[in-house]
Amino acid sequence: MAVIRRPDGNVLFAERPAGKACAGEWEFPGGKVEAGESAAQALVREIEEELSIHVTRARPWITLRHEYPHARVRLKFFIVSEWTGEPHGREGQQLAWQNLAAMTVGPLLSANAPVVRALQLPDVYAISNAGESGRDTFLNNLEAAVESGLKLIQLREKDMPAADLDLFARRVLDITRDKAQVMVNSAMQLADRERFSGLHLTSSDLMRLTKRPGFKLVAASCHNSRELHHAAQLGLDFVVLSPVQHSLSHPAAEALGADGMKQLIRDYPLPVYALGGMKYDHLTSMQMNGAHGIAMMRAAWQKQG
Repeated sequence: MAVIRRPDGNVLFAERPAGKACAGEWEFPGGKVEAGESAAQALVREIEEELSIHVTRARPWITLRHEYPHARVRLKFFIVSEWTGEPHGREGQQLAWQNLAAMTVGPLLSANAPVVRALQLPDVYAISNAGESGRDTFLNNLEAAVESGLKLIQLREKDMPAADLDLFARRVLDITRDKAQVMVNSAMQLADRERFSGLHLTSSDLMRLTKRPGFKLVAASCHNSRELHHAAQLGLDFVVLSPVQHSLSHPAAEALGADGMKQLIRDYPLPVYALGGMKYDHLTSMQMNGAHGIAMMRAAWQKQG
């Protein structure tokens, strides 16, 4: 399936034509893999047949399994960022470019609703490091990063004295209000966690759970296939996988490498952020290996350009 996305962020949807199952519902373009084809080859062929455009740049993303009344399907999504030609419905289907935060077409095919939510996650997930940089320095860096467009942050200050933590959290929320979402790490003993956009589970907290916590957004730290599987079973919104490269935080941990990450998340249903030794210039290579984006602690607060 193709998430065809323009530089302005709008995504192309197609209405299923009369005579097909779920006619009148809207979906991401794409179709079946034929015998002898790879999923990437099928993507190029199907999009050319359906829309008369030729895909020139696409990256693997998530894979969902869904059961319709008429069929059980496995949907492998690619994010398409470059193509030649102008899309038009060769099968008579209506097309519409949509802002995912304010969609005007519907209803969506039931399998596609979680995809729309996942696509709205930003490419970068920043992790706080006030314990290392100092609180005032961090808050200044946070303000600058948010003003520059940072949209998703994890508050992770496990060693901050309890007496200081609540005031610090309030400062972070004041700076990010209406500009960025802040996840609170599950190891932090903060009152009124409902103030935050979501909860980020440590891997140990993740493995103790039998159901998803009641937050709008829930994420988890994962390091192996067992933890990844459990996060998917709980229906979390995204995960962070580490360490992809060697990092200062965990110098003795064996790095997965881009190849190891790619193998672990092949056909995985949740968006994955690569963590460990990441810098902004790693984003493209991590995404080409299947990651949704990158997570960073130190590099997230360094000025770009």
